[in-house]
Amino acid sequence: MSARSLNWLKFGGLVALAFALGLLFAGLLDLPKRSSAQEEIRQTAAIAPVAAPSIPAARPLQDLSEAFAAVAEHVKPSVVYIRSSRTPHAVQPRVPPGMERFFRPFRQPEIEQGSGSGFIISADGYILTNNHVVEGAEEVVVRLLDRREFKAKVVGTDRNTDVAVLKIDGKGLAPVSLGNSEESRVGEWVLAIGNPLGEGLTFTVTSGIVSAKGRALNGLPGRGQGSIQDFIQTDAAINPGNSGGPLVSVRGEVIGINSAIASETGFYSGYGFAIPINLARTVMNQLIETGAVHRAALGVSIADVTLNDAAYVGLPEIRGVVVKDIPNNDSPAKAAGIEPGDIIVAVDGTPVEYVGQLQQVIGFRKPGDVVKVQVARKGGARKTFNVKLQPLNDAPQVASANDGDSGEEGNAASGSNMDRLGIAVEPASAEAVQQLELPADARGLIVTNVTPGGPAWQVLADDPQRGGPDVILSVEGKAVRTESDLRRALQGEKPGSIVTLRIYNPRSRSRRVERIRLSDAQ
Repeated sequence: MSARSLNWLKFGGLVALAFALGLLFAGLLDLPKRSSAQEEIRQTAAIAPVAAPSIPAARPLQDLSEAFAAVAEHVKPSVVYIRSSRTPHAVQPRVPPGMERFFRPFRQPEIEQGSGSGFIISADGYILTNNHVVEGAEEVVVRLLDRREFKAKVVGTDRNTDVAVLKIDGKGLAPVSLGNSEESRVGEWVLAIGNPLGEGLTFTVTSGIVSAKGRALNGLPGRGQGSIQDFIQTDAAINPGNSGGPLVSVRGEVIGINSAIASETGFYSGYGFAIPINLARTVMNQLIETGAVHRAALGVSIADVTLNDAAYVGLPEIRGVVVKDIPNNDSPAKAAGIEPGDIIVAVDGTPVEYVGQLQQVIGFRKPGDVVKVQVARKGGARKTFNVKLQPLNDAPQVASANDGDSGEEGNAASGSNMDRLGIAVEPASAEAVQQLELPADARGLIVTNVTPGGPAWQVLADDPQRGGPDVILSVEGKAVRTESDLRRALQGEKPGSIVTLRIYNPRSRSRRVERIRLSDAQ
C-alpha cells in the first residue's frame, strides 16, 4: 500500500469517529427530535372532539331554522334582479334671436339607471314587480340567480297599486307559488327576498313576522286618485332595492310584493310594507289579458270610520267607511240615494271593515255592475241602495259650484269663541271670498282658531300652514252663514252629543263630512 492511500484511510477513520462521538453527545443532552410547531400540531390532533349538546328545548328553533333555510333555497331561484334605464328629457332654454352664439348648447342628458327586485310567476317567463321599479324605463334587464341575463318586455303597469308585469324568454325558469294573503295572520313568520342596495347585495334573505294588515300609507308618491292602499306590514328587513321582491310564508308561498318602507333615513327602520298578493294577482291577470287595468267606482270620497262616526250611527264596533263627500253630480252613489255622512257597512252582504277593503271590493268590479250597498245613518237607521258602478276617473274630483249667488248676510262682528265646538269663527266677508276663491255654494263660517285639546282639535284646520282654514257650511244639515246660524244649529243639541259638520277646504277645493262630540258646556 502506498503512502498516499494510507493517508486517505486514516482521514476516513477520523471522520467516522467524529460522527459517532457527535451522536453520543446529542443523546447525552436529550435534544428535541421535532420542532415546537410540530409538537403543538401533534398535541392538538390528540384532543378528542366534543359532541354537540342535546338540548330538547331548542328543537323547535332548529326546526324553524331548517324551515327558513329550506324555503330560501326553494324560492331564491324564482327571484330576479331588475336593472332599468331611461334617458331623461332635457328642456332646451329659449334664447332670444341673435343671441344663440353666446349660449353653449345643452349637454345631452345622461342615462338614469335604477334597480329593484321581482319574481317569476310562470314557466314561460312572466315576472311580477313594482311599477316604480320600471316606470318610464326604456330598457329593462333581468338577471337570474344563476347569472343569466335577459332583456325584459314591460307587459303592463298600474300606478294605483304599484304593480307591474314583465316578460322574458328563457328556458329552465323556476316559477314561485302564489299563496292567499287573506289567510296570512299577524304574528306569523315571513321571509323577504330581494336585492337591497343594488348590485352589491343581490339575492339577500331576511326574516321577520307579519306585523299588521290593512295598512294605508298616506303621501306615497306617484299614486293617483284611485290609489288602493291595503299593505301588509312586516319587520323583515326591507331596504331600497328590495322593491318588487317577494314576501314569503314559511310554506314557501308568496303572500306579498315588497313595496315601501317607513323610515326617516330611507333605510330599514323596522317598518316594511308589502302589497297583498291577492290584490296583485287581480291586477296581474288584467295586465296580462289586456295590458291595462279597468276599475269601477261608486263616485264618492271616503275615509275610515272614527269613534264619533260609529257612535253617531249606533255601530257597536268602530268599523266601516264614511262617505266624506260626493264630489260630482253624475255620481252613481248620489243617484242611488247615498248621502255625505253615510257609513258604508256592507257591499253585497259582505261586511266592510276599512277603506282599502272597500276599494278592492268595488274597484275590481266591472263598470256597469250593480252592487247592493248597505249604509248606516243617524239613530241606527239602516238602508240598502242598488248602485250602478261607473268607470274610475283617476283625475282629482272637484265639487262643482252653482252659478247663482244666494247673497250674504252681513255680520261683520269679530270671531266669537264657540265653546261647545272649541273653535272661533267669522263670516266669509267679500274680501275673504275673493282671497280664498270661495265658490258661491261654499259661503259659510271661516274657522279662525281651534282650541288645542278641544272638541275640534285635529279635526278642523285654522292655520294655512296646516291646510286651513276650513269653512263650515252646515251643522246637522242646517246651513250656517253667520255666528247666529251656528248657535241656532247647536241650540237643540245636548252636551256631549255628536254633530255632523259639512266642511269646505279652499286649499284642496274639496268638501268633506266631520263628526265632532260637543263639550259639556252649554
